[in-house]
Amino acid sequence: MEFNIGSRMKAVRTAKKLSQRELARRSGVTNGLISQIEQNHSSPSVASLKRILDAIPMTLSEFFGSTDPSEKKIFYNAGELRELNPERIFPKSPNASKSVSLKQVGAAGAHTLQMLHERYASGADTGKELYTHDSEEAGIIVSGRIELTVGNETHSLGPGDAYIFDSKIPHRFRNVGEEECVIISACTPPSF
Repeated sequence: MEFNIGSRMKAVRTAKKLSQRELARRSGVTNGLISQIEQNHSSPSVASLKRILDAIPMTLSEFFGSTDPSEKKIFYNAGELRELNPERIFPKSPNASKSVSLKQVGAAGAHTLQMLHERYASGADTGKELYTHDSEEAGIIVSGRIELTVGNETHSLGPGDAYIFDSKIPHRFRNVGEEECVIISACTPPSF
């Protein structure tokens, strides 16, 4: 079943007793964009969605998944990881069935660390616009290659290479290789 971003956005906005206009003002986007998203006429970029959710405030993992703080589970089978990224958020690579997959270990609201299993199809990226979130993040490339831009610096990283940075610095991930890129990453506090 496909995640309905528009319905979820409207439900969150109305639960917080915000008008479209007020949410747009707080997030720095247009009222028309909020309306377009809620009607599923527009898929927001990661940066736009993050700005809108920051104005609520809500993390991407809270928006897309469960954040049950009472969850005390320790071990997870591969099938129990929570997908945070429906295909509509990141643009698809022309030859890929799914561009980016972000699978979270457990419920973000139950921990001070957010752990992700990330997959980027060849040519996939997090969008042309750099995005930010309020945490620190680090990761190790397991396979493939990723081009990571953080602020004014851009580096191509391969298997065994790693990164760590303040996520408040605008950043972007892009698979520049011919094969899928797999990354294991962590974010603290959970904000993505």
